[in-house]
Amino acid sequence: MHVSIETLEGLERKMTVQIPSERVREAVEKKLKDLSKTVRIDGFRPGKVPLKVVQQKFGGHVRQEVIGDVIESSYQEALIQQKVRPAGMPNIDSVSSEEKQDMSYTATFEVYPEVEELDLKSIEVEKGAVEISDEDFDAMLQKLREQRKTWKETKAVAKTGHQVMVDFEGRIDGELFDGGAGKDMPVEIGAGQMLPEFETGLEGIKAGEQRTVEVNFPEDYHGADVAGKKAEFTLKATKISKPELPELDEEFAKGFGIEDGDLEKMRTDIRANMEKEKNDRLKSNLKNAVMEGLQEHNSIIAPSALVSEEIGNLRAQAAQRMGKDPESMDEASFPDELFRQEASRRVQLGLLISEVIKKEKIELNQELVNSTIEEMAIAYEQPEQVRAYYRQNQQARSGIEGMVLEDQVVAHILDQAKVSEKEVSFDDLMNGKL
Repeated sequence: MHVSIETLEGLERKMTVQIPSERVREAVEKKLKDLSKTVRIDGFRPGKVPLKVVQQKFGGHVRQEVIGDVIESSYQEALIQQKVRPAGMPNIDSVSSEEKQDMSYTATFEVYPEVEELDLKSIEVEKGAVEISDEDFDAMLQKLREQRKTWKETKAVAKTGHQVMVDFEGRIDGELFDGGAGKDMPVEIGAGQMLPEFETGLEGIKAGEQRTVEVNFPEDYHGADVAGKKAEFTLKATKISKPELPELDEEFAKGFGIEDGDLEKMRTDIRANMEKEKNDRLKSNLKNAVMEGLQEHNSIIAPSALVSEEIGNLRAQAAQRMGKDPESMDEASFPDELFRQEASRRVQLGLLISEVIKKEKIELNQELVNSTIEEMAIAYEQPEQVRAYYRQNQQARSGIEGMVLEDQVVAHILDQAKVSEKEVSFDDLMNGKL
């Protein structure tokens, strides 16, 4: 077998493979002999059909099957011979397979990019340092109380923090539009659930009072029929209520699963959850910063075949978030360009992580895998079932192994990168202001 390879643009390669006619002929003869042992033809006993008869009847079909098999097997052999790694499936063409002549074909494909040298020392990472203060804890308690607030009717005029039950009608150019009318809709002023002008228009209103306000729908509003347009709303307040927060008592504690209503235990649990949220967010932010630095200081080309595959994954994920069947989301409804930039970023990052693992000789730490599974297990009422699940389900365990290996890559890069520390408040951390 003779193989030659040509470098095209970027990562694309064109490989020409020539296969001796004897290989094809011998494979055809073997398949015909095997077929003669099982084929049934009128006038012949099973297993006694002459080879010549089998060849006359099935020769053309068998030859086409053999050519397909030979292309598949020789393609893999040629890749090994040329020491190339294709990224995605090849495009096979220019197949020449005349009898008594050597067979040939070309395979066009992309290869994985090569990184000559990784630059990890130039990566600069800012690491957050956060302490949970008593003020942070008190603010969290207040937030939890607000989540469980009740509403009590009031005769006062509506203000920020009040809930207004409102009947409304909205018109654009004097015409009522779809979804523009409703009755007894609760609106909490200042909560940002409605457009700003709608909520502001309810400030100072009394129960039974009616007002007219203008509302500008933003250009990117989810309702395409009203996006970018100005509407006039008639608002009538039917009831105004003020919030009432629950007391920090035994009943409040029981609402958080503290069966005996022990307030101190509730406080301990809340602080522990805050610490966990803090550590999880710091870890996630640090990992994102490391990955951004890795891409910034190490350029790599993303093979288009892998990008196309990732675009498909992102489109399917978008469909699932919208509660739709991924099969129904084609390129017409969700064009590739919507996902291309993110898909390219993910492919590049995945390739760079693989290069770090290979070049820095990072091996999976099974002890970390086991400890990660243990941390997950103890959060459940029946931890042994969780442990057994990951022992018996290799696919699930592989997911944990991939996550742990990425964490090892992050730790390795941090050992070589320039790391600085920045003090951040708990509130800023949780609101993405690190």
